[in-house]
Amino acid sequence: REGTSAVVVLRGDAGIGKTALLDHAGEEAPGFRTLAITGVESEMHLPFAGLEQLCAPLMKGLGALPGPQAEALSVAFGLHTGEAPHPFTVGLAVLNLLADAAEARPTALLIDDMQWIDEESRQVLTFVARRVKAEALLMVFAVREPGLPELADLPELSIRGLAEPDARTLLGSTHHAPLDPQVRDRIVEEAHGNPMALLHLPRVLGLTDLAGGYAQPGSRPVTTSLEEAFHRQFTSLPEDTRRLLVIAAADPTGDAALLRGAGAARHLAADAAAAAETAGLVEVDGRVRFHHPLVRSAIYRRTPLPERRAAHQALADATDPRLDPDRRAWHRGQAAAGPDEEAAQSLEDSSERAHRRGGAAAAAAFLRRAAELTPDPARRVSRALAAAQLDIDAGGTVQAQNMMALAEGGPLDDLQRARLARLRARLIFAQGRGSAAPGLLLQAAQRLAPLDADLARDTLLEAVNAAVFAGHLSEGFQQRAVALAARGGPPAATPPRTVDVLLDTMTSVLVDGYAASVDSLRDALRAVRRDQRSEATDIERRHLWLACPVTPEPLAPELWDDEAWYTLAADAVRIARETGALSVLPMSLTYQAIYYVHAGDFTTATALIDEASAISQAAGNPPMIYPDLLVNAWQAHEAAALAVIRTGIEDATVRGEGRTISFAEYATSVLYNGLGRHEAALSAARRACQYEDLGIYGWALVELVEAAARSGRAETATEAMAALTERTTASGTDWALGTRACARALLSEDQEADADARYQEAVELLGTTRITTQLARTRLLYGEWLRRAGRRRESRVQLRASYEFLHRIGAKGFAERARRELLATGEAVAKRTSGSTTELTSQEAHIAKLAGSGLTNAEIAAQMFISPRTVEWHLGNVFGKLGVTSRRQLRSRTNPQDV
Repeated sequence: REGTSAVVVLRGDAGIGKTALLDHAGEEAPGFRTLAITGVESEMHLPFAGLEQLCAPLMKGLGALPGPQAEALSVAFGLHTGEAPHPFTVGLAVLNLLADAAEARPTALLIDDMQWIDEESRQVLTFVARRVKAEALLMVFAVREPGLPELADLPELSIRGLAEPDARTLLGSTHHAPLDPQVRDRIVEEAHGNPMALLHLPRVLGLTDLAGGYAQPGSRPVTTSLEEAFHRQFTSLPEDTRRLLVIAAADPTGDAALLRGAGAARHLAADAAAAAETAGLVEVDGRVRFHHPLVRSAIYRRTPLPERRAAHQALADATDPRLDPDRRAWHRGQAAAGPDEEAAQSLEDSSERAHRRGGAAAAAAFLRRAAELTPDPARRVSRALAAAQLDIDAGGTVQAQNMMALAEGGPLDDLQRARLARLRARLIFAQGRGSAAPGLLLQAAQRLAPLDADLARDTLLEAVNAAVFAGHLSEGFQQRAVALAARGGPPAATPPRTVDVLLDTMTSVLVDGYAASVDSLRDALRAVRRDQRSEATDIERRHLWLACPVTPEPLAPELWDDEAWYTLAADAVRIARETGALSVLPMSLTYQAIYYVHAGDFTTATALIDEASAISQAAGNPPMIYPDLLVNAWQAHEAAALAVIRTGIEDATVRGEGRTISFAEYATSVLYNGLGRHEAALSAARRACQYEDLGIYGWALVELVEAAARSGRAETATEAMAALTERTTASGTDWALGTRACARALLSEDQEADADARYQEAVELLGTTRITTQLARTRLLYGEWLRRAGRRRESRVQLRASYEFLHRIGAKGFAERARRELLATGEAVAKRTSGSTTELTSQEAHIAKLAGSGLTNAEIAAQMFISPRTVEWHLGNVFGKLGVTSRRQLRSRTNPQDV
């Protein structure tokens, strides 16, 4: 009511009271518009089904959204066809649709059984939940234990059972027949304070049981007991009523007209619902509402399969194929008792539509059922292989294995056998990124070579990618050996595809070395950026990122090209989101997070890390811990950083992911250089440089030069400088040349004029880049040298700029080094803690910068994926903290990360 927003997650066991709390929230919000949905297990695979139901009352506001957002939402909801929308755009469209509705009237969104909402809707709803701030929106999610990873970072209220005295009171207040004390104690004990169990279990026990407890069942999970209780009520109803309730349980839309149509298709009595309403199991008016989600699941799960099929067939018959072809296809597929090509083809068509809308998981679900129903063995194999590929992309390990087992039943031709081998190898890589994957992918590529040259080269690139991850822990297939084998593969197409260019580049780097491959690296980077600028088709771009998610992104940091890194990382995340490729998305989020660490935005990096970890955890895959290692190192929480590093090394050693070990050693060297413990940094940097891991070695050399120089190890510093010079000179970017100038200055500090000129060159060059952390560290080194040279006034300029930046971003180790140096110059510097109320948060700083550049609130909102009202709210905070009253005044104050 005050114009702000709030989000809360109610987490607890079934029957614990989450639904009652949601109902209470709706009743106790007079003046609110209430939008409520309940997840249904049988429709988890229909993309955007939950979101469409939630937003249906607001769709008249679709025309007020910006064109791209309205288009994205229309395509997602199947209102018209188009390319798969960017999930962020769908999320922003929903956010603005809700914000616009809340302008006129505060709005409450009540989402029950979130664990059964389809994945695409869950992603959008959690996207919105993380961005509401000042829209007058209340979002309440109810989810069963153990919860959902994507809700983990939202405010949570854990719903626990009643205390024993309250449980006895509730039981006594609702049951007035004689109750044997031992039975009462048993019910209270087994209910574990669950209100629904206390209310319903006595109803299904006979009088003899209640009086003496002779037939009292043994201890069982509360959910099981409740479902049994509801099912007993269900079985006591008339036959037509039971059949109608099964139809209602199979349909999550709650559409009473559809229920009546399906009931008529089964020739059920017109008043069949009345007995169920009298029993308190369901309410039917304009909508169909079960008394509790457990009632629905008890009916559906415990109904024999033939009866469930009949219910789905009735729903399919009653669904208009023009208005909702996908739901009709799904019901037809669930109704089929055996092979049915017509139903399978409808499901395959729905899979293609779901994939175009960005629902990889839904597309896989449709195609899995299509494969199971396909009568022709050859076509069944083809569909099963395609479904397995979609499942791997969507992170569905078990489903992919099931589809590969179905395909293995054959008959398979040689190409399909080779494709199956490739899928198995890809799945092994996705599950662990370990040492076995390179050899398996290489073998699959060799089988594909005489059958499909393009797919063979795709697989060779995947083998090289896997070898990069395995690093020095590869099982008999070291990086160079895999690269040499890849060189012997089939020739590239004419003209070469971007994938072909990447494969040739990677083999060159691993076989011929960095300096000899720089031109190839540049060619590959140009090819990837050409694709990004839409000179290739969308299908080609997606194929590139999904087929070889590892290769494109390290190209830019390997070439020290910060601008390309920024855009490529964003593009990789976009395409992974658009396609719902949850096997790829954690990798893309990881590379983007590492970029943001180097750019000094630890807040954004941490958010990306959390998202990547949640997705990996949900898929059962090992997390991509690279940016987490680096953030902890920069923040210099030594105990926490070393714990993460130690755990990461142990896990990677077991799995065979050598790349993680090298990155962990690199992060350790950053930690100790920040803390000024250069001997420890030297040891870690040496270990990190032992293998020339792609995308790591160059950065580790920087740490090695500083650690060796500050430790007085001139020979080691000179050797590392030579290797660093070879790479940075070949690159030639401002980031590379600035890094080289700083390292040269470190090694020439005994020659004042030379060192001064090189430090100034480094500051000037790095000042043109996005790599603000390197600029701040260069100024720290420059300031330290100036102070030791007796040039205190000049040193303060460098040290102050370095300290202010490093303190602001939370780089505690390096910031404390700068603070101590400032004190040594005679300048008074208070030891501050991060998070002062007079400082801008990273999001506020970004908004202030955009507003100062002349963007409107709507333009800022679109760029940052938040609502215009949230932009306005943040700007209010910015104005107060900076003491300004207009956007014009912001222009002189909006470079908060300038060093």
